Amino acid sequence: MNFGSTEIILIVAVLFLLFGASRLPQLAKSLGQTRKAFKEGMREAEEEERAELRQKQINPTANHQAPQVSAVSDEELLTEMRRRAEVKQQ
Repeated sequence: MNFGSTEIILIVAVLFLLFGASRLPQLAKSLGQTRKAFKEGMREAEEEERAELRQKQINPTANHQAPQVSAVSDEELLTEMRRRAEVKQQ
């Protein structure tokens, strides 16, 4: 979609009539800040995606999660706590 000079002048004139001369710089500034924030968010999302892919390549078995505490019986939990306490004392 290419805009010629006539279309751009028409758009600026409509904006001038709608918002007035004092609001146009504020509008342009907020548009610029919004665009900058959007680009920053997209960049961060891409970096996170790359980091996840690198992590999967480094450790492909990382998808297996450790069992949740609620899935472990009380006896197994007590046994594990005792074992860790003994290892810590040594």
